Amino acid sequence: MTEDKTPPRFKAIEQAAGEVNVSESQIRGLLKAGDLRWIQIGPRGPWHIGTADFERYIEEAYARTPDRVAAGAIDDSGREQD
Repeated sequence: MTEDKTPPRFKAIEQAAGEVNVSESQIRGLLKAGDLRWIQIGPRGPWHIGTADFERYIEEAYARTPDRVAAGAIDDSGREQD
């Protein structure tokens, strides 16, 4: 019998938070703001984030970061500037 090596199609909120070392509330904030897409499976099922959507969000964040640093929105320590 062969093992399926296909990555999971969806991540739970807690899985996504753990992968990028942030709180679940931070992930929920991205979801509520519409920065990250999510779906609910079934009428009362948990909410899930598409793995491809999550990876795309991370790639876009990498692309935005140098511009934000150059504009002074983020300092050298990675902290947001007011």
